Amino acid sequence: MSSTILVLNGHPDPANKGLCQALAEAYAQGARDGGHDVRRLDVAALDFPLLRSQAEFETAVPPPAIAAAQEHMRWANHLVVIFPLWLGDMPAVLKGFLEQVLRPGFAFSYRPNGFPVRHLAGRSARVVVTMGMPALIYRWYFRAHGLKNLERNILGFVGFSPIRDTIVGSIGTRGQESLRRVLDEVKAMGRRAA
Repeated sequence: MSSTILVLNGHPDPANKGLCQALAEAYAQGARDGGHDVRRLDVAALDFPLLRSQAEFETAVPPPAIAAAQEHMRWANHLVVIFPLWLGDMPAVLKGFLEQVLRPGFAFSYRPNGFPVRHLAGRSARVVVTMGMPALIYRWYFRAHGLKNLERNILGFVGFSPIRDTIVGSIGTRGQESLRRVLDEVKAMGRRAA
């Protein structure tokens, strides 16, 4: 069955053509090879301000780049988020983007009893995180807190389920063959829309 997939490259540097860019392209190419419809967004290329108040978050009109990103997210039934780990979490520009996109009214609302209505339910997600430390240390010693926050408190809160993750660790010490295998694995995920 064909899926509609939004691949989001969350690397904050628009000039960076490194591993996150390669992973985004590998997933997108695999998805196209698998017969899926794919759209790509590079957060670093988008023009948007940071939200600075609750009123802005709840009622301000989204800037054009954010409104377009919301339409891409509404279109997709599978979201792929790729980013480098910075200080144990996603880069600030990616967090700012998610705050802009996943606003009340678009991504969620509240029932009179205070419980949320998840407007993006019925969609799945894959999160791919790159980092210098070994993946095992991040997952077990640091308990993958930044990744868990994104999965549970952001994507899960607005309805994404299931949410799967891939941690690509030790990127500074991997050889070319190891990186090629990672890209092949991510491309295979794209073919399966997993």
